[in-house]
Amino acid sequence: MSDLDSEVLPLPPRYRFRDLLLGDQSFQSEDRLHVEDFSLDSSLSQVQVEFYVNENTFKERLKLFFIKNQRSSLRIRLFNFSLKLLTCLLYMVRVLLDDPALGIGCWGCQKQNFTFNESSPEINWAPILWVERKMTLWVIQVIVAVISFLETMLLIYLSYKGNIWEQIFQVSFVLEMINTLPFIITIFWAPLRNLFIPVFLNCWLAKHALENMINDFHRAILRTQSAMFNQVLILFCTLLCLVFTGTCGIQHLERAGGNLSLLTSFYFCIVTFSTVGYGDVTPKIWPSQLLVVIMICVALVVLPLQFEELVYLWMERQKSGGNYSRHRAQTEKHVILCVSSLKIDLLMDFLNEFYAHPRLQDYYVVILCPTEMDIQVRRVLQIPLWSQRVIYLQGSALKDQDLMRAKMDNGEACFILSSRNEVDRTAADHQTILRAWAVKDFAPNCPLYVQILKPENKFHVKFADHVVCEEECKYALLALNCVCPATSTLITLLVHTSRGQEGQESPEQWQRTYGRCSGNEVYHVRMGDSKFFREYQGKSFTYAAFHAHKKYGVCLIGLKREDNKSILLNPGPRHTLAASDTCFYINITKEENSAFTFKQEESRRRGLVGPGRRQSSTRLPVHSIIASVGTVAMDLQNTECQLAQDGGGSKLAPPTENGSGSRRPSIAPVLELADSSALLPCDLLSDQSEDEMTPSDDEGLSVMEYVKGYPPNSPYIGSSPTLCHLLPVKAPFCCLRLDKGCKHNSYEDAKAYGFKNKLIIVSAETAGNGLYNFIVPLRAYYRSRKELNPIVLLLDNKPDHHFLEAICYFPMVYYMEGSVDNLDSLLQCGIIYADNLVVVDKESTMSAEEDYMADAKTIVNVQTMFRLFPSLSITTELTHPSNMRFMQFRAKDSYSLALSKLEKRERENGSNLAFMFRLPFAAGRVFSISMLDTLLYQSFVKDYMISITRLLLGLDTTPGSGYLCAMKIAEDDLWIGTYGRLFQKLCSSSSEIPIGIYRTQSHVFTSEPQDLRSQSQVSVTMEDCEDTREVKGPWGVRVGTGGGSTHGQHVGSSDPAEHPLLRRKSLQWARRLSRKSPKHAGRAAERTSQQQLSLCRRSERQELSELVKNRMKHLGLPTTGYEDVANLTASDVMNRVNLGYLQDEMNDHQNTLSYVLINPPPDTRLEPSDIVYLIRCDPLAHVASSPESGRRNKLASCNPETREETQL
Repeated sequence: MSDLDSEVLPLPPRYRFRDLLLGDQSFQSEDRLHVEDFSLDSSLSQVQVEFYVNENTFKERLKLFFIKNQRSSLRIRLFNFSLKLLTCLLYMVRVLLDDPALGIGCWGCQKQNFTFNESSPEINWAPILWVERKMTLWVIQVIVAVISFLETMLLIYLSYKGNIWEQIFQVSFVLEMINTLPFIITIFWAPLRNLFIPVFLNCWLAKHALENMINDFHRAILRTQSAMFNQVLILFCTLLCLVFTGTCGIQHLERAGGNLSLLTSFYFCIVTFSTVGYGDVTPKIWPSQLLVVIMICVALVVLPLQFEELVYLWMERQKSGGNYSRHRAQTEKHVILCVSSLKIDLLMDFLNEFYAHPRLQDYYVVILCPTEMDIQVRRVLQIPLWSQRVIYLQGSALKDQDLMRAKMDNGEACFILSSRNEVDRTAADHQTILRAWAVKDFAPNCPLYVQILKPENKFHVKFADHVVCEEECKYALLALNCVCPATSTLITLLVHTSRGQEGQESPEQWQRTYGRCSGNEVYHVRMGDSKFFREYQGKSFTYAAFHAHKKYGVCLIGLKREDNKSILLNPGPRHTLAASDTCFYINITKEENSAFTFKQEESRRRGLVGPGRRQSSTRLPVHSIIASVGTVAMDLQNTECQLAQDGGGSKLAPPTENGSGSRRPSIAPVLELADSSALLPCDLLSDQSEDEMTPSDDEGLSVMEYVKGYPPNSPYIGSSPTLCHLLPVKAPFCCLRLDKGCKHNSYEDAKAYGFKNKLIIVSAETAGNGLYNFIVPLRAYYRSRKELNPIVLLLDNKPDHHFLEAICYFPMVYYMEGSVDNLDSLLQCGIIYADNLVVVDKESTMSAEEDYMADAKTIVNVQTMFRLFPSLSITTELTHPSNMRFMQFRAKDSYSLALSKLEKRERENGSNLAFMFRLPFAAGRVFSISMLDTLLYQSFVKDYMISITRLLLGLDTTPGSGYLCAMKIAEDDLWIGTYGRLFQKLCSSSSEIPIGIYRTQSHVFTSEPQDLRSQSQVSVTMEDCEDTREVKGPWGVRVGTGGGSTHGQHVGSSDPAEHPLLRRKSLQWARRLSRKSPKHAGRAAERTSQQQLSLCRRSERQELSELVKNRMKHLGLPTTGYEDVANLTASDVMNRVNLGYLQDEMNDHQNTLSYVLINPPPDTRLEPSDIVYLIRCDPLAHVASSPESGRRNKLASCNPETREETQL
């Protein structure tokens, strides 16, 4: 018994027909054995309970085998289908062997000959009732009939449920009886063996068996049944059965008529059912004619129903999208895009960015969306460019059937995007999380690319390969826009795929330069395999960065060690390049698609120059960058510098001016390896230590209250720790309120606080956790304490304690309840003391009845603030990028109209950045988070893009990695001359890597008609008149273009048309001009109307000024800080120029614009007011010890001996 207990009982065998009939004898014997064992031991009072005893009956076992069991029932139906086809085949054999001319009669009777007489109206029924059936054929037909009869009766018995008449009067049962009972009767009555039996009707039973067999087949293999396939099959079988029935019926009835063959009858049926009706073959007797009428009526009733069902299923399939075939999934590569709702903008952004990469041209895109396809989306997907590569499936990612339809387990990647237009963004994130979980559960090996809206939900999808949090990136971008102008434009251009061909056909130079530089992207290459950087193996990072840019025009920004997964941006001169390093660089195209052409003749000519004449080698190369399809050709010059006599590194000789011997200040060479005395770059630690040790008199001891550390309270899980400036003790919540005093202080407005720096105001609807990422980059440890700007959060709703607990440790961070559309709220939060105002798109306005109207309120509010506070830098977030054309809208702005035409032309040319020439975007004044959707798409090809972007935005801090900052080119820095020499100066002195320029320039319309331009020139050339000469007094400066682009210089100019603002106090000069030029009376009248318009605008400004001052007096605020917008100073004008707004409101023919140049060529001339984007070394990476600290000009070479170690 112990042996029996130790044995493991085997699993029950599969059902076989013998087991169903006899039962499982082995298990029954074992059961009896167990019962005897239990009876031996009286102490075991156990009772054996048998379950499902009802299934042990003979009927249940048969039902299980014939009906319930999927595999066995499938075999039965397949056997039945084959049996019916066999009967139809035997009937055709009988027809071919039967010849009525040999005689007609019953079995064993005397045969009678039959001849058809067309003139006789009587019908001889003998050929219709009797046929000639061979003995062998009869035996086979009888056996088949008996088997079919027994099977039918058995199935009737098993499926009987109380109503026998329902079973008897089924069409299938009636046909079975008609085709089987006569054969069984002929066994007992021999004369009836030649009786005609319509066996050809078994084709309808075969059709019915085929339908059931397909259903069981799909159920057995656990696949979703294809209704479309079933319906097509049913329609085909119905047509086949109609044709076969008509063919056999007409052939048999015409035995008493024209005696048609089987082939002729088939020909007649095809001609009749196709409605052709040649008339060469016709039935001769009325029974066959009646059969044709019946068959046509049946076809007219049955076929339209079948076609209607087929069309309905086709339309439904068009909506759902069908399936992505398994064969295609195994032979072709595809990615899946999961979205809750698909808009045309989202689709086009994805397709344009995804297929912009050459190696993705053979990929298919399968869209899985639960909603029905939009009309616009349907039209786009019908375009031949996309119809063969994009497949739309209507389904849910939470259903395994839909994931199987999309072949998720064979996909190369799955992109899961959130619906940012939802009112409840948290609910949208929850849906995204469930989709990500469902995909990971179904296809764990499929790479996941997930987009999350709220940062607090990011940790739920940390298992994904790549995650982009929208609010994190958005607020970090907006924060950097306040300290590094147009960072949003810089990052957007970097993450978009472009060939740099935008704007190359434009007549304006800035558009060509801006469009060419926008083609720069981030690429990677292994250093040992690189032609760009291979020669710099063993050299310092800054040495390689400078010489690679000088020689090839590429900008080396970072690298990754082979043994470390972290990416380091500008690790500094201490880092020595190795062959196994992965280098990240900015260039028009990747190195693999570049061809190199060295100018050997020029190199040979330079080799003949003596050592004393080497100054020509210092000339920077003029790179000719030609963007072609897949290849970029670069004309390179030999830029090797002669070694100094003392054995030092390469050194650029200082250039001379106008051929004279006077020398400009020299630029130190970039050392191949940083020695021990020059390991440190010029970092901000020296600034900070100076701040700590020698605070300024006006700041007093308040600066000393800040400490460096990590924020103790993180608002959400998953936020990257960043070293920041913090308060030693957290501020009470009451002190965070800007407009209300408390027991700790009595300040009630921004003026009372006495801030030394300008404010940064953020207008948002709620204090979400993403707003935390706006504060952290502005309080990072590498920013000088003297440069910290106070931050004011203007919130529509009161923040909760959780958020206040997170920000109470940051210095100079305040909040206030109010709205951006309320002038009182703006004045109370100190907008007149602010330099930057950030308007965040409100969640409640993101969804509107008309999609593109979601930005209406934001645009109008910003337009109002722009007119009230013209010197304020306003950065606006929009939901739809196409609405940026309405920012600072001017109805009669001819230049904006020209830009609109340029945008349409670029879009027709297939550009992914058609909106880049809009002035608000180029200047970084407008931003849409949808522009960063391409960051997730690019990660499929460049898996490092998200990491590099987060490092640039300050969201992640890696030890030893640099950070993004900006530096303004002053008048004293213009001696450097070109961007290439600036690159050398920064690398040699402070180890900083420049990556681009933010350029602002005055611009005169070129899109105006020639006569209008001449009119404007005539009107301003009258400056020699007495009245116009008086206008120069308040300004004292003129802004000259100097050949097209002089930016903000306070120098005299002989062209008064270049004034940014030209105010006219009266119309006397216009009248005097009209008297002096009588023959130009029409032009004088035009100028007079223009001046009247200027006076109206002047009046409008005075009204706005009075409005603001009255509101400030009503609120009890001092008006001394508010500058009258009707009397702007020259600094205000230059501020507006630097902001890159549209043309000035007083001069329709003058325009100021700003734009970003990413990695410009080395020979690009520096202009005044240029702002250079820098990647500065990590100040904490290397710290030198020195008894004292010192600081020189940012562009001056640093003295490593004047440094002091700063301890954290």
